[in-house]
Amino acid sequence: MDRFQWANTEPVEGEEFIRQQNGVRIYDGDNKTQFDCGELTLTSHYLKWTSSTDSRSVALHLSLTVFVEEERAGLGRSPKIVVHLAYPPATKPPGPVQHSPFSFVKLSFREGGATEFYRCFTEELGRRRWIHVPNLAQPVKRQVRAGIVGIERKLQEKQKETDHNISKAFEDLSKLIDMAQKMVFLAKTISTKIKEKQGDISEDETIRFKSYLLSLGIDDPVTRNSHGSDDIYHRELAKELSLVLEQPIKDAGGMLALTDVYCRVNRARGLELISPEDLLHACHMLDRLALPIRLREFDSGVMVLQLHSHNEVKLVKEVRQLLEEKESLTAEELAQVIGVSVVLAKE
Repeated sequence: MDRFQWANTEPVEGEEFIRQQNGVRIYDGDNKTQFDCGELTLTSHYLKWTSSTDSRSVALHLSLTVFVEEERAGLGRSPKIVVHLAYPPATKPPGPVQHSPFSFVKLSFREGGATEFYRCFTEELGRRRWIHVPNLAQPVKRQVRAGIVGIERKLQEKQKETDHNISKAFEDLSKLIDMAQKMVFLAKTISTKIKEKQGDISEDETIRFKSYLLSLGIDDPVTRNSHGSDDIYHRELAKELSLVLEQPIKDAGGMLALTDVYCRVNRARGLELISPEDLLHACHMLDRLALPIRLREFDSGVMVLQLHSHNEVKLVKEVRQLLEEKESLTAEELAQVIGVSVVLAKE
């Protein structure tokens, strides 16, 4: 909270209004403060909080923000935005708190709107429009030759440079995510065109190349942020699993071990990784949603995804025929012949 200053009601030159949300409380680190249930305003230069009961108003210059992250709502807890902050400059105007042991604040959204506010906040940090006007985070530099004060100022300057580099790195990461999504879309477009092409490329080569391209990723993966509650998220994730894995499971003979499923799905999702727990919850919903694949658990505890159309009687006959031809087979040899993992061959 020591990065906040008492707010000026007059906008600075070039400042633009972005978004506003009521019912917001400010936490200093993890501690509650007296700044409760106020109106939070985001501009191109400041994050401002105004009390709904009196005239108190505080502001945080966006140049002091290193990065922000979301904190999901829980049982009896409101969704929050965590704002990580840079070291306050010596020239910062006075504010409600002179010193704080925390380098972050939390904004608790009791009346909703956290996700949309977070999106706007992140976008505005990327634009960095406050740098076009005088900036409180860039005081006039003075040459200090020696002494403790000089050392402290050099450390502050080094800290600000590090914070700037971290902010820049997060901007680059966002651009990388956007680029990855465009590359996946491009891969799908190319694979479609190749599939439609007639002439020099054989059907088998076309299908094989298309499968390689599609394995690059999912262009719009299901996330918690876009689907809210766990139940809806897991239901949509189950549909995504069915869409992505139906063909690979067919190619694998009708069954795919859950460990292989986890690796395939996370490779396809790129940066939007899912946890083993979320994968398992989604798999339990496959049967309920009447999707073409289902979760099966063997007596040994091995879990697989299996096609509903999988013919186990036919598979048993094929294995029996192999045994008659070769007289004996180990699980490893069977795995190589029918193209499944050793774990499934043993089952």
